[in-house]
Amino acid sequence: MRQYKIIVEKHPDGYVAYPLGLKGVVVGQGDTYEEALADVKSAIRFHIESFGKEVLEVEPPILEAFVAEAGV
Repeated sequence: MRQYKIIVEKHPDGYVAYPLGLKGVVVGQGDTYEEALADVKSAIRFHIESFGKEVLEVEPPILEAFVAEAGV
């Protein structure tokens, strides 16, 4: 089992989740944080099954992720 860093965003109409460090686009959604997380985990499994292990071969690996806010 691999560990993935997953971003979960809260929007007015629900949650959106997506992993960092995979090739391709993988997104999950749900009415709750838990639903979005479960949906994106399912989407990750499907993505790997569909496109193979090469979607995991992203270099360099993501060690940490940060959320920052800046006025421009």
